[in-house]
Amino acid sequence: MVLGVRLFQLQALDLNGMAQVGLSKRLTNTTVAPVRGSIVDMNGKYFARSVERYDVVVDQRLSAVEEFDRTVDDPEEEGGVRRETGIPIDQGLTELSTVLDIDVETLRAAVLGEKSFNYVATSVTPEIKNRALAVGIPGVYADETSVRTYPAGPVAGSIIGHVSKDGKPQEGLEYSLNDALQGEAGSRTFEIGGDGIRIPYATNEDIPAVNGQSVRLTIDQDLQWFAQQTIASQVKDYNAEWGNIVVVEAETGAIRAMAESTTPDPNDPGATPADKRTPNSVSASFEPGSTTKVITLAGALEEGLIEPTSKFTLDNRYTVGDQTFKDAWEHGKEKRTAAGVLAKSMNTGTVQIGEKLTKQERYDWLKKFGIGEPLGTGLNEENQGLLTTPDKWDDRQQYTVLFGQGLTQTALHTAMVYQTIANDGVRLTPRLVEAYIDPDGTEHKVPEAEGTKVVSEETAAEMRKMLETVTEKGSGKSGELEQYRVGSKTGTAEAPSASGGYDGYTLSYAGIAPIEDPKYVVVITLQRPQGDLYYLIPGESFQKVMKQVLNSNNVPASTKKPDIYPVEY
Repeated sequence: MVLGVRLFQLQALDLNGMAQVGLSKRLTNTTVAPVRGSIVDMNGKYFARSVERYDVVVDQRLSAVEEFDRTVDDPEEEGGVRRETGIPIDQGLTELSTVLDIDVETLRAAVLGEKSFNYVATSVTPEIKNRALAVGIPGVYADETSVRTYPAGPVAGSIIGHVSKDGKPQEGLEYSLNDALQGEAGSRTFEIGGDGIRIPYATNEDIPAVNGQSVRLTIDQDLQWFAQQTIASQVKDYNAEWGNIVVVEAETGAIRAMAESTTPDPNDPGATPADKRTPNSVSASFEPGSTTKVITLAGALEEGLIEPTSKFTLDNRYTVGDQTFKDAWEHGKEKRTAAGVLAKSMNTGTVQIGEKLTKQERYDWLKKFGIGEPLGTGLNEENQGLLTTPDKWDDRQQYTVLFGQGLTQTALHTAMVYQTIANDGVRLTPRLVEAYIDPDGTEHKVPEAEGTKVVSEETAAEMRKMLETVTEKGSGKSGELEQYRVGSKTGTAEAPSASGGYDGYTLSYAGIAPIEDPKYVVVITLQRPQGDLYYLIPGESFQKVMKQVLNSNNVPASTKKPDIYPVEY
């Protein structure tokens, strides 16, 4: 009677509850990992992609047999398969060791035992997986996974970043764009019996993983490679600490190349020191020197304080208040136009022009051109530079900011200053990501942010003519191109040492071409090059890269002669 009552309780009164308890004990949940999205260049060439791989695993409780049966492919048999019986486990282990290229004894220890789950081999190709499972050892199966590969190697390696062995993003775009790239994990729920084997036709619930979005960049992989080779060569020739080259499309703000002299290979990031793995183009800020003089002259032009042909009588030194400024070379009294001041990169003339602006106006013009502002590339390594407010400037700094000292900026900041001049006075946000692409191929283009009008078209045109004057009659001559008219400006600034003071120089060359119809801006930066400054010519790298980008994009050659201002009167 007791047993009957108890059976009635279990089978009739609490049927669902007991069944649910039993079911919960049999259910197994596994996570289905999504495939990480790819990163490609502007033409669809891969920088990063995830490839299909498998982990070969085993339930050792099921493989503890002396013999096993299997089916093998045999086109001569009916149905295309043949049944083989009584395969010794030692034979199976020998066959599997050959497939996986693992020592037999090592394999035996992995396959045989009492564990319900153990790894046999990881990250094998689909072909190897199929051959391994065809051996037919009981309990051996495969879990799908993926491996991150970087087909372009070190090309743009500092921009792309990498993921760790367990798939965690570490640096670069892999880290900053992880939310889009990683996708959403799915799950798989199924029932297993007491022997550990999955029960056919029982509860089976799959929630598919959502693969990550792919990202198309504005970078041109071929140009990026060329720029990296060019700057690495010049850094080696000059024994410099580092160098970089930034190429920006003037009308869109798209970054077509951002090359570092030392770039990690994301396939083996540990081979490159940690301090060499970040993109200095956006992470290293420095005093830019004379490339900033274009901001001073553009502000004075826009305010109506000077004309390109305004006249200045200049000695080698100029004193304002109790501060004296001098030019980089000794000279007597010279009669220079404003265009001539820029062409010869004269600090004395720049201070005379800049003091026509109030302290607040000097600061405002620097801010308008993006100095001290975030770049907005999406890279976590960004450095917005340093620009203190005018109330904190001392008697000297209020003038040194006019020629690029007493403030810091990155190479990309410099590039965007010249992009503004090239783009009729409209400053754009630098663009590194062109579009996000869903797993089904649907594209979501990143909208171009509306630009900021910094100076008028007239002022921008006057500045471009002044920059062409620099190339033809001044310090920018080393960047001349045979078929294209170029506007340019050089920069030299002292590089501060870690212990205080200065221990070298930062050299820059910023150029626009074709200057009559600007398409591209190229900026070269060399940190602490060794040797006589007179013979250090970053313009050589500018020539090579600007020629490459113009020719590869079929930009028509200039047909008119240079249009320049007089530099003397």
